[in-house]
Amino acid sequence: MSVTMCQTMGFVVSTLGFAGIIVSTCLDMWSTQDLYDNPVTAVFTFQGLWRSCVQQSSGFTECRPYYTILGLPAMFQAVRALMIVGIVLGCIGLLVAIFSLKCIRIGNMEDSAKAKITLTSGIMFILAGLCSIIGVSVFANMLVTNFWMTTANMYTGGAISGMGGMGGLQTLQTRYTFGAALFVGWIAGGLTLIGGVMMCLACRGLMPEETNYKAVSYHVSAKSPGYKTSAYEEKSKKSIYNESRRSEDGKSYPSKYDYV
Repeated sequence: MSVTMCQTMGFVVSTLGFAGIIVSTCLDMWSTQDLYDNPVTAVFTFQGLWRSCVQQSSGFTECRPYYTILGLPAMFQAVRALMIVGIVLGCIGLLVAIFSLKCIRIGNMEDSAKAKITLTSGIMFILAGLCSIIGVSVFANMLVTNFWMTTANMYTGGAISGMGGMGGLQTLQTRYTFGAALFVGWIAGGLTLIGGVMMCLACRGLMPEETNYKAVSYHVSAKSPGYKTSAYEEKSKKSIYNESRRSEDGKSYPSKYDYV
């Protein structure tokens, strides 16, 4: 019962995590505009993996997809690839996990076969969760680097302007911070990873226990002369002796074995 519960819970948790990876990949709020110390709040910008959007104070939102591939940074394209690979691995793991559930019987499938399928689906979910976590973490590292570089440029530009007599005026630049999609991706990747580990643990309980010895059956042919009994040999001797006592005219003569 515990094995079935562990397998079912791993399947449910992995499914939720897989759905979260898809949602995170499709969301547009991977990076949002930092509104701290920004007097201009009439326009709010945010970006995703596939398009950038601008939201006005009136509520109107306009999004524009990225029309270029080669013009995007290499790390940005790597994040895209990791999320897509995570979705593909999660889809394969989900399809395999359906057939590995112990509550579902398909023909005469043995428990050992279900254990191998469960292990395969668990590995797929673990890889999908790792791809999601790594992809989101790489994007977050890009945001942190760009944020501090932009901040340094803002104050450096202000100091240079101050030397010209502007009194240390700070240049206004757009900075981006973490969006909601990053947190969804982290949580979804963690759920998928945990579900995959639970599926791998359930695999051990589904494997049949092996005995320390193996029974071997020996089949001996009845025609083998080495296994004839003494009674069989005695009977053969009597038959041969009686045949030798027969004459050519068909008459049989008594032998010493007839009086025993």
